[in-house]
Amino acid sequence: MTQKILPDLDSSSWQLPASTTAELSEKVHAHALVIPVINEGERIRNQLQRISDARLPVDVVIADGGSTDGSLAEDHLRATGVRAVLTKTGPGKLSAQLRMAYAWCLKQGYDGIVTIDGNGKDGVEAVAEMVAKLEAGYDYVQGSRYMPGGVAEHTPLERTLANRGIHAPVLSLSGRHWFTDTTNGFRAYSRRYLLDPRVRPFRDVFQRYELLFYLTVRAGQIGMRVCQVPVQRRYPPNAAVPTKINGLSGKISMLMQTFAAALGRFKP
Repeated sequence: MTQKILPDLDSSSWQLPASTTAELSEKVHAHALVIPVINEGERIRNQLQRISDARLPVDVVIADGGSTDGSLAEDHLRATGVRAVLTKTGPGKLSAQLRMAYAWCLKQGYDGIVTIDGNGKDGVEAVAEMVAKLEAGYDYVQGSRYMPGGVAEHTPLERTLANRGIHAPVLSLSGRHWFTDTTNGFRAYSRRYLLDPRVRPFRDVFQRYELLFYLTVRAGQIGMRVCQVPVQRRYPPNAAVPTKINGLSGKISMLMQTFAAALGRFKP
């Protein structure tokens, strides 16, 4: 199917990684659920089944970083109602995957985008609440396991301390709104926010986690409507933590990206 760019959308200046697209079904809903993955194995397969069973008001779009483990077999994707698989073939990590997927969703005419990690830690039920917030006029909705109604189960202590003691306060101060769980990739954005010329998320400066942190602070800075909703995040007990942030260097790099976003390094 040929991608159709909407008349009101000028994407000529967007910087996007090279990618391929496999559309498996037609557009049904007004909002998309973007799931970034790379070699998530049974975690993503089980998650897609839970999403399908929940009958959420979203079209599911997979943003693949180049999986080679067979977890994205087309028969399973079709069986669980996935709309499209976008596969990044150019450089970059998570932020490049998200730029690729967000651009595609906007070109497809979606009113808003929810993002959830593809490692199976998150309760998918909150997707519906995030869509409801977007429909109520919010532009950025952050999921939080720490607010009343949220669930944080088996979260490694160092992650809780870093998130609540450093990451959330730093980005909250910069973004002019108090958030409690800013490392959480479970969030939602309105079309209006992503297309605002004061934001410009489709730039090559966003390669790793920068885009997540930048979009957290930029919304409040430009007066967008923001809020947070309770979500469930469960780490597996007595097992390796499913994460792509490994070693001391990875954690230091993440902190550097956090402070760069807070200090305005990514403003257009």
